Amino acid sequence: MGYYDDHSQGRYREQRGNRGGFFIASLVGAILGAILVIVALPALSNRGLLPYKIETNQNTATNTTDNTNQQNVIHQQVSYDVKTDTTDAVNKTAAAVVGINNIQSTGFWSDNGNGNGSGDNSEEAAGTGSGVIYKKDNNRAFVVTNHHVVEGATKLEVSLTDGTKIPAKLLGSDIWTDLAVLEIDASKVKKVAVFGDSDSLKMGEPVIAIGNPLGATFSGSVTQGIISGLKRTIPVDIDQNGVVDWQSEVLQTDAAINPGNSGGALINMAGQVIGINSMKISQEAVEGIGLSIPINSAKPIIDDLEHFGSVKRPYMGVDLKSVSEIPAYYQEEALKLPRDVNYGVALRQVVPNSPAAQAGLQELDVIVEMDGQKINDVIDLRKHLYQKKKIGEKLKVKFYRDGKLKETTLTLSGERLQ
Repeated sequence: MGYYDDHSQGRYREQRGNRGGFFIASLVGAILGAILVIVALPALSNRGLLPYKIETNQNTATNTTDNTNQQNVIHQQVSYDVKTDTTDAVNKTAAAVVGINNIQSTGFWSDNGNGNGSGDNSEEAAGTGSGVIYKKDNNRAFVVTNHHVVEGATKLEVSLTDGTKIPAKLLGSDIWTDLAVLEIDASKVKKVAVFGDSDSLKMGEPVIAIGNPLGATFSGSVTQGIISGLKRTIPVDIDQNGVVDWQSEVLQTDAAINPGNSGGALINMAGQVIGINSMKISQEAVEGIGLSIPINSAKPIIDDLEHFGSVKRPYMGVDLKSVSEIPAYYQEEALKLPRDVNYGVALRQVVPNSPAAQAGLQELDVIVEMDGQKINDVIDLRKHLYQKKKIGEKLKVKFYRDGKLKETTLTLSGERLQ
């Protein structure tokens, strides 16, 4: 029932005709543009005018029977090569960071009552850690790691980054600094780490931790962070008796350090080792506090362990007890200290013919000063002795005996630790 007005229909047809012409023109332009782009792209790419290279793989086949042509096919492949200071630093050092396997004996012996018995001696991996190859000398290579990584081992094994396992010999270990040095065959060692300068580190400086958290599964893991703190002191109970024996000086970083990272490398952006990762604060409310032994502090320890098997430290020949750990009654009655003296180190024993004995020190003497520096406790004494004095040097000591302040000078030897 509907209809078009003749005049209106004429207008409609006229408009439709105009649209048809416009569509054809647009289609022709699009085709010509596409052809132009296909022809021009390789030329522009070859001249370096495009930001990436377009690789073409053209396969043309002609079948004379069917007269069919296979069209050219253009394949585009874009590659993105990332290279930063971080990747450069890791590349310089990662291959020098190895795994350490602590193998311990699990044997037992059963006595049958007549003097004879039977036993079963087997070995198994008791723990894993990390280490850093820092030196290669002819057919030998040397690895630094933590004391607690190698403690109790009957055998040690080093795993290189390519999976090669090499037996390792323990040259020396130091419980006080938590450092140890191993020796391995160098024939398959391809990379040696370079030590940097930990004294030049700045707060906020970026650092990278490399190691084997949780063992071989995550070997060669890389984590990044910053230097969060310099010259942090961490209390250490060496003999696990509940009394702090030492204050370890460490670097603090927020780079993730997990079990198995111990003994691994903390490196700067130049790829230089500036710390040996040692521990982390593992409390439920704490996150991102990793601790590393500064390499400048570690160097003399590593050198002694490599060459002597132990650390050459000055020796006095005394058994020590902090006055602060002694009840006030005994401070006054046994030590006979003045009431205003509640600090110092009491001598519980003096070894005969030791430097202390030769200087006239006796049991129950209380050392309060060394070389003009106040000595508050055992940690102060050890730090002064081990960090500021050398074997053969003179040591001036002020001490209380029977309530009177006295002074003596002793010559330090290098026999054993206090």
